[in-house]
Amino acid sequence: MIYRDLAAEPLPHLDGLAAAAGFAAPDQRSPEQEAAFALRETLASELEQADVVLIGAPMYNFTIPSTLKAWLDHVIIMGRTAGAEQTTTSGTPAIVVASRGGGYGPGTPRESFEFVTNYLGKALGDGLGLDVTFVVPELTLARSNPAMADLVELSDASKAKAHEDATTHAKALAARFAA
Repeated sequence: MIYRDLAAEPLPHLDGLAAAAGFAAPDQRSPEQEAAFALRETLASELEQADVVLIGAPMYNFTIPSTLKAWLDHVIIMGRTAGAEQTTTSGTPAIVVASRGGGYGPGTPRESFEFVTNYLGKALGDGLGLDVTFVVPELTLARSNPAMADLVELSDASKAKAHEDATTHAKALAARFAA
C-alpha cells in the first residue's frame, strides 16, 4: 500500500522544466530535464501500480486543494497516463471522498459553484482513464457554524449516506479483488 498525505507533505507545484520533460522522449531529455522529471516518474509509477486509488478531496474555496492539483499535474503525462485511447492507468478504480462545508448538489442555490466533482471527474476519469466513483458528504460545517444550525439534521443525513456509500463501494471492491 502506498500512502501519500498531500497536506502533511505537499508536493512542489509543477514547473516548466518538469512539464517540458514530460513531452521529451526519455533518451532526449537533458540532465536538468531528467532531474526535474524524477518526481513525476515516481508519482506516475505509484499510480500505475495501484489496484485502487482513494482520494480525499475537500472543497477549498469552491475547488480542490492546491496540493491535490499539484499531484494531478505531476501524474498527468501525455501519451502515458493521459492523452491516449488506452492509458497506463485505464480502468483503475478510484474512490474520491469529496467533502464540502456547504451544499453544492443539484438543486441547491450554490450548485453552479461545484467545481470539485466536475473537475475531478474529467481529470481522473476522462484524462487518466480511472473508473471514478464519488462519495460526497455535504454541509460538514453545520455543527461548527452557527449560521448553519438549521442544517444540522441534513448534515447528519449526508454524513450517514456518505458512510453508507463508502461501505458499499469498499465491499464491491473487496468482492472484485477476491474473485
